[in-house]
Amino acid sequence: MKGDEIVAREIRRNRKEALEALYDRYAPALLSICMRYCGNLQDAEDVLHDGFIKIIKSIGTFKPTSSGTFEGWMKRIMINTALNFLRDRNRENRFLAFETIQERIAGEPDEENPLDDVQDQVSKEMMMKMICELPPGYRTVFNLYVFEEFTHKEIAAELQLSENTSKSQLSKARTFLRKKIYEVMSKQKVL
Repeated sequence: MKGDEIVAREIRRNRKEALEALYDRYAPALLSICMRYCGNLQDAEDVLHDGFIKIIKSIGTFKPTSSGTFEGWMKRIMINTALNFLRDRNRENRFLAFETIQERIAGEPDEENPLDDVQDQVSKEMMMKMICELPPGYRTVFNLYVFEEFTHKEIAAELQLSENTSKSQLSKARTFLRKKIYEVMSKQKVL
């Protein structure tokens, strides 16, 4: 897009107004990506800040192509920044001991209660909250697979785990979300 190329050129010239315009235009969407990976606003804001610094420092490397947009380039930087943040946190159970989560997903809905009308029953904000409540390993794989459309092979390479672990994490994330959605829908029917 021409406007993005102009903003990029102005940022390279150290124009403060261009930096503000870039931030104002893209920060909400990029913060949303960070929230999906981090699960809380404080960490998401930290990742957004670090990601914008990387964007500004490397803006000279962006080359518009027919297959890649400026926004897509920035999203990729933000995703990588979020993934690096999660790795650097060095949580003991980053990819979760499956046994500890089993209690949370016990009693999942049976096949006779399909969740076909999820969009009508659960708001976008509620769905985002549910995704943020996923354990870190589940949330990371879920985001990469569902939102970024990575294959399990790509996820395995990115997160340094096996493809089967990626598949298992995704399956467990979906089960966890189905249970949460079912709970919300059950409460709405009761009211």
